[in-house]
Amino acid sequence: MSEPSADRPDEKEAVAAYKSLFKAVLESRPSGMRLRLAHAMGKNRSFVSQISNPSYHTPIPAQHLNTIFEVCHFSPAEKAAFLKAYGRAHPNRADGLGGARPERAVILHVPDLGSAKRNRRLDAFLHEIARSLGALIREDK
Repeated sequence: MSEPSADRPDEKEAVAAYKSLFKAVLESRPSGMRLRLAHAMGKNRSFVSQISNPSYHTPIPAQHLNTIFEVCHFSPAEKAAFLKAYGRAHPNRADGLGGARPERAVILHVPDLGSAKRNRRLDAFLHEIARSLGALIREDK
């Protein structure tokens, strides 16, 4: 089953609402926050700019929310407001987000493979391993 997209006008407005909250938090943080967040998510800085821009209707993937909260140091009030807006936009995806187990970022130093395409493939592979391990650990508890 695929995730719903922001195709309905009311959903587009709801997505823009939580992205506006996210953008406000980002803009109140020190410079370099977008790059730090991009590194923590394993993405490019442009991805962070896109998911924080209310003009783009692409939803923020739920798997990145805990990283966003941690890296951007959302206050409890900011996090609550964001989760409320996110829940309005994506009622099926917002279940259990507020109580999700905290995550932490781990920085790995790996060799440069000499090609942007190969480096991206390696990065995606390592991220998938980490996600799979996390799922396995949660499954065992």
